[in-house]
Amino acid sequence: MVSKARICIIGKDISVLNSICDEITSLAKTKGIAVKGPVPFPTKKIKVRARKSPCGDGSETYEHWEMRIHKRIIEIPGDEAVLRQLMRVRVPDTVKVRIILIEPN
Repeated sequence: MVSKARICIIGKDISVLNSICDEITSLAKTKGIAVKGPVPFPTKKIKVRARKSPCGDGSETYEHWEMRIHKRIIEIPGDEAVLRQLMRVRVPDTVKVRIILIEPN
């Protein structure tokens, strides 16, 4: 049996994330490989509240910030030629890509 490559793509900007997913899927489809995904995972929301007044004596007004972390997973067969091409895909610093090889049982 052929091993699988599971590609986890994590980032804050959804448009950059989707463009990388499109690039990976188009690369695999040009090689004639079946692709599963991209599967969107739930968005993780990190919320931070902070007081506006630095000394704490002012009015109790708060600032609210929220950071959203998006995650996509793509599975492709572990073809060596395709994995070499995946290593050449340009990924910005704000996006993390993790490739996990899954061996068949």
